[in-house]
Amino acid sequence: MLNFNEINIQEVIVHHIGSRPEEEGVQLSNDPIQLNDDLTSELLKKYFLSSFKPGELYHLANDEDINLNAVYTLVSDIFSDPARFTEQSKELANHLYEKSVHPKIKSGELYAAYLTNCFIEGETVDAIGLFKSESKETFLKVQAKGKNFTISHDDGVNVNKLDKGCLIFNMEQDKGYLLAIVDNINKAAEAQYWRDSFLAVKPRKDEYHQTKSYLDMCKTFVLDQVPKEFETTRADQADFLNKSATYFKKNQDFTFDEFANQVIKQPAVIESFKGYKKQYEAANDIEIDDEFMISAPAVKKQSKVFKSVIKLDKNFHIYVHGNREYIVKGFDEKTGMHYYQLYFKKEE
Repeated sequence: MLNFNEINIQEVIVHHIGSRPEEEGVQLSNDPIQLNDDLTSELLKKYFLSSFKPGELYHLANDEDINLNAVYTLVSDIFSDPARFTEQSKELANHLYEKSVHPKIKSGELYAAYLTNCFIEGETVDAIGLFKSESKETFLKVQAKGKNFTISHDDGVNVNKLDKGCLIFNMEQDKGYLLAIVDNINKAAEAQYWRDSFLAVKPRKDEYHQTKSYLDMCKTFVLDQVPKEFETTRADQADFLNKSATYFKKNQDFTFDEFANQVIKQPAVIESFKGYKKQYEAANDIEIDDEFMISAPAVKKQSKVFKSVIKLDKNFHIYVHGNREYIVKGFDEKTGMHYYQLYFKKEE
């Protein structure tokens, strides 16, 4: 649970990160920004924090030794001695520049902030916030001049739109600290440098990660693996997805045996699912338990992309919410086309 209501910005410093492919370099600040009024502080808090929602949490990671993760080492120095904040923020800026190798990565400002009074999972801890602005917006400035008005324009950052950010909480240090991440642009795989190259994180193995991973696995199993092994229709696939989603929505705990009996049911498909789970874990370098607490926020988020839709050419989409027996697929010899019959009691 994240609660940012009482967070204080102890220090904040801004560095400019140029385009590395164009060898623009970095422009480093020597001193933190002086926040002289409450409104600016509140706007900064809104800009830094409002994009963070309950969701997946991460740990900084390195396959060989966590101390080889540059961000881990630098933030550890700051947490140990906050007086080194400015010095180590410069190193973080240089590290980000070195990892910004893709030509689509935009230049922008890196904000580093030392935050206090962060309440998360029942604890109040300090945190280091790293935020990058890559997009600017043009706005008009209307000013009174005598009995008239003048209009000019300027470019700036929209405080409602954080491009990239992370909060590194001073807890679970032995596991790589606890992180929350925002990445609203450059979602293409080749441009996910913020999470993968700069921070180098792995998902924290908790109920959110377990729930999200299981739902993802169910979806790929139904859409990719089942048609290869079994005679199935899109209506059957939609029914499987609906039953999976319903199970996760109605239960607080997941157990594989119960899920298999209630959702999968057919012994051959259950065995296929067990085999697919092993392949999925190996391919994604994760381990999914057979029993775990179900995360309601993860179920809610996955439900947005867990839609059961049958697409028929470019003419029709059928959204299936349940009652598989009311959908019948057939083939019309006269037209040489497939069809679906939908049974219902009333039209709403």
